Formats: sequence, C-alpha cells, structure tokens
Amino acid sequence: MKYLPLILKNSLRNRKRTSLTVASIAVSFCLLGFLLAMYRVLFYGGEPTPAQALRLFTHHRVSITQPMPASYEDKIEKVPGVKGVTTWQWFGGVYKDARDPKNFFMRMSAEPAKLFPIFTELQIPEDRKAAFVHDRTGCIAAKALAVRQNWKLGQHITIVGDIFPVTLELTIDGIFDTPDHVEMVVFNREYLRQSLPANTRDLVGAFLVQAQGPEAVPQIARAIDSMFENSPVPTKSETERQFQLSFVSFLGNLKLFLMAICGAVTFTILLVSGNTLSMAVRERVREIGIVKTLGFTPGTILGIILGEAGVVAVGGGVLGCALAAWMCGMLRNAVVGVQFLKTLRITPEIAAITLAIALATGMVSALWPALRAARTPILSSLRYTG
Repeated sequence: MKYLPLILKNSLRNRKRTSLTVASIAVSFCLLGFLLAMYRVLFYGGEPTPAQALRLFTHHRVSITQPMPASYEDKIEKVPGVKGVTTWQWFGGVYKDARDPKNFFMRMSAEPAKLFPIFTELQIPEDRKAAFVHDRTGCIAAKALAVRQNWKLGQHITIVGDIFPVTLELTIDGIFDTPDHVEMVVFNREYLRQSLPANTRDLVGAFLVQAQGPEAVPQIARAIDSMFENSPVPTKSETERQFQLSFVSFLGNLKLFLMAICGAVTFTILLVSGNTLSMAVRERVREIGIVKTLGFTPGTILGIILGEAGVVAVGGGVLGCALAAWMCGMLRNAVVGVQFLKTLRITPEIAAITLAIALATGMVSALWPALRAARTPILSSLRYTG
C-alpha cells in the first residue's frame, strides 16, 4: 500500500488515454454485468412462493402454441394429488394502439369459479370476486395495470383479437393485486368459447393445475404426462417457473448464448487493456531503468505496473456496474407484461463478480508487459530510445 500514491499518479499520467481506456472497459463491463443479471433472473430467479410451489402448467408437448382438447380438464382433475384445475388461455389481441408498448399486457381467459382457489395470492374483495364469477363478459385487472391505464370499476374496455378472430367487450368487475405486482387482465373462458367458431371452441392453450402439497408436484406432472403419452395430443407438465422459461426457449440455447457473449466481452477487455498497458510500459522503459538504479527491485516494479492495471480495470468495472444498474432499471420500467424482468437488477453478488472479473482481467492483461519491464536489465533500459 505504500506505493499506492505512485500507482495512482502513474495511472493518471496520460489522462486522455486513461479516460478512454476506462470508458471502453466500462462499456464492456456494463454489457457483462447486464448479461449476468439476465442470467440470474432467467435461471436463478429465486425460490417460488408457497402458492407458486403448488402450481403446474400443462401444455402441448411439442409447443406452447399448440392447442389441446378442453376435455383433458376432467381427466387431469381425477389424477391423485390434484386439488384444482382450470383452463388457462393466452388471448393476445390489441388494446387501443398496438404500436404503443404501454398498451401491451397479459390477456388471459380462465374459469372464474376455479381461478381464485388456485391463484390464492390474488388480493381482491369478496364482492368483486362474486361479481366476476357471475358476469359472463366481466374481467378483473391488476392494480398496477389499472393505475397505468386509469381504469375504474365498471369501465368497459375493448380488446380486438389477433390470434382469435373475435372482439371482446369486457367490463371491469374487479381490481386485484399480487405480491409480485403482475400486470394482466383475466376474463371469463366461457365468453371466449361462445365467441369462437364451433370447430375451435373446445380447444385450450394450457391447464393450470394445483397440487395438494409441494411434495406431490413431481408425481402429478409424471402422472398427467403418462396419461396422454400415446394420445394424438401429448402433454408436458412443468412448474410455473419452467413454464415462464419455455417462452424464452424460443430463442434457442440461451444459457450458451449468454455465456458465449460474456466470454467474448472478457476477451475483448483483455485485448484493450493489454494494448493500453503495453503502450504505457514502452513509454517508460528508460524511467524504469532509472528507478532500478534507485533500488527498486524487479518485484516492486512488477507490483506497481500490475497495480496500475488493477486501478484502471476496477475503475472501469465500477463505472460499468453503475451503467448496468441504470440499464436494468430502464428495462424494468420500459417492458410490461414480462413478469420475470421485474426482478432484473445488479445485486451485490453480481457487482462483486463483475469487479472480480475486472480486477483479474486487468492483472492478466498487464502481466506480460509488467514481466518484460521488470526483467529488462538497467543498461538496456537506459539505452532504450523508443
């Protein structure tokens, strides 16, 4: 630490070059931190709530976009360990102007009487529950969404179908809230069914299954899938978290994709910082020879140069983490309807990992120039003319 003032002074010797190097490292580590945050959200999103731990989603084995017969519901309900089942259909559609991202939110159909026992975390007054159950054209809206859209109880909203060739005229019977502040509208499955052509009325996208206990979830999933294994429409039953990730799977092997980008970013930082440190050392070859004559050992010179690299790299890493946190906040506020993004942020763990990579990258990139400088004989250093 006694050489820290010298290290800091040498790091700021060429302020323009140092600033540009820190900026380039910051941009790279901003991307790296953001990708690590995405990786954490997608694959390590935290423990499910007690209600989520009881729920399964059953959909077509080939793709979540393929429909299934609605008659599967009665068969699934008879599986041992199943407490409740309801249809769960993504409607899509357009509300007002589809070009405005603020008008995008989840639009789902379900069976009102079966929905509330399964989604126990829905916080809604009992009279509003009853109104939704008994109103064929009614719907319930999330509180966060209702505030954003300035919706009130009893208000009529229109959703024009795109997946389904129908236009829904809905009445807001209730406004609910959830611990994760999901933004969606849920309407009566029977209303959608009666609005569809006869040949598609009895097809659904998925079934929402509630188990009697968390320990029964794996057995129920296997039992359901085994029941329909040899049918024309086989099923795949998975937890709520796995079901959410199935949407992301459309992009391919996202784990490999994210890790490949992280590796490319790290390699790029190595090249940038290595080139910068090499230039800095070449400019100071004669100076290094002089400090050796003053008693500085090769080990001390090696440590000073590596320290300079560490200061520059960590400075870029800190700035990169700040930029990544800003990007995460912007994405959380800009994207609606994608629930797992609500937890997208730079956690202390991600910041620590990013800074550790920054420090290690700076040290590795500076190791070869530092070794060459430390090993150069005094006479060779003093004869160096650049």
